Amino acid sequence: MTSERPVLLRVRGVGRRYAGVTALAAIDVDVRGGEVLAIIGENGAGKSTLLKILSGVVQPSEGTLEVADARGALGGVELDGVRDATRAGIALVHQELNLAENLDVAGSIYLGREPSRFGFLDRARMRADARKWLARVGLEIDPGTLCGTLPIAQRQLVEIAKALSTESRVLILDEPTSSLTMRETDRLLEIMDELRRAGVAVVFVSHHLDEVMKIADRVIVLRDGRKTGELVRGEYDRAMIERLMVGRDIAASARREVAANAAVRLEIASLTSAHRRRRPVSFAVRAGEIVGLAGLVGAGRTEILEAIAGVTTHGGEVRLDGSALAGDASSRVRRGVAIVPEDRARNGLFLENPVAMNMSLAWIDRTSRARLVDQRAEPSLVSRMIARMQLRPPQPARRVQTLSGGNQQKTVIGRWLAVDPKVLLLDEPTRGVDVGARAEIHAEVRRLAEAGSAVVFASSELEEVLLLADRIIVMHDGAIAGELAAHEATEVAIMHLATGGAAHAHPTGTHA
Repeated sequence: MTSERPVLLRVRGVGRRYAGVTALAAIDVDVRGGEVLAIIGENGAGKSTLLKILSGVVQPSEGTLEVADARGALGGVELDGVRDATRAGIALVHQELNLAENLDVAGSIYLGREPSRFGFLDRARMRADARKWLARVGLEIDPGTLCGTLPIAQRQLVEIAKALSTESRVLILDEPTSSLTMRETDRLLEIMDELRRAGVAVVFVSHHLDEVMKIADRVIVLRDGRKTGELVRGEYDRAMIERLMVGRDIAASARREVAANAAVRLEIASLTSAHRRRRPVSFAVRAGEIVGLAGLVGAGRTEILEAIAGVTTHGGEVRLDGSALAGDASSRVRRGVAIVPEDRARNGLFLENPVAMNMSLAWIDRTSRARLVDQRAEPSLVSRMIARMQLRPPQPARRVQTLSGGNQQKTVIGRWLAVDPKVLLLDEPTRGVDVGARAEIHAEVRRLAEAGSAVVFASSELEEVLLLADRIIVMHDGAIAGELAAHEATEVAIMHLATGGAAHAHPTGTHA
């Protein structure tokens, strides 16, 4: 029984305000050892704020925290920083990764806790210990590898290995699977189960409700900074969770029909990226069509999108409305090609700047003359896009870094929707986005396609690929393994191609 498990961390009446705005109010939570507790809600519901309070990153404006001692007795505590939380046995893995990119993996895992011998850094021991924790998360890389060279999925696993290395009693994970493949996600869920059986309390935020249904013993639902429900395994279903999260039922989207005679808007001929020179890729996208790129991490989806956008150099040819595209990303943006990168924090946003500046950048580039910005039109544009993207809170002057991950994603997508690009490229368009916001983003992408844009997106979530794509191109080892029309695609068929299975149709990967 859940109630019989020992309480390791108790939260009573906790709230948090930022400049008079309530982000969290009157939260009561018991975190128990040997339990997986899921905290879910829409973006901006207060989930990340609660996790930061539990881990000492921010302090509550009101309320109390109690932590159990070695005998299990609860006592009041003030977590004035991450070090206090670590000493109390609490570790947090952030949604936006915080690895020191100029350090190697071992150095980043043990940053601030480096082992020494005779007063000198014991690198051999540090790397040996790091290798043990990396193996725990199924990551087979050299601990001497620079963190800055790792893809985002591997950086996510290194962060989790770092948290595990503190041997905390309470492990807090903010969107831990947002960048992982199905195989890596399954391994992480196994790790969470092992920790649960070892008596560790695992608290995690996830927008993947299938993961919540699979692993959570208890679910706490937040909406607008308040707790709207607390559910125990066996007492809830997916529809109940969604209603508590968004206050309404999530309607399924209708299948789109793309005109068979629509003109080809984007054409890729024998495209090779800097890292995939031996595997040329060719395909075409019609005006009004949404094409999904599916495949495992490392299959080459991101490289294709970046090559089309001119972010990286490439061989072959990219044509827009029959005319060859050349030059760097800036020149292609001016031609109407926009890209939303996978890692929004590093490559998509100016985090310390306000929403208004981030959202109007592309519009300014299109409309300014002689480097002069229309300062009367810009606020109107930003207000329209904030309303269109349903940004919460709707504050143009708010710094982007203070927004939830989902609202940051809405900001960067809204930037490009504001200028109606001819081609929109999306890399993991709803990573870290809740079920309600995902539906809103999908609706905006469909509206853009219906206006005649060509959309190409890459997603590791098969559910998203099946929901959004009119046609699915499956990548394997840098090449197109096959194509599937929306009406014939299934998760099994996609995974068959993604893992190297033989294609039964469109073996060359071309389609126009």
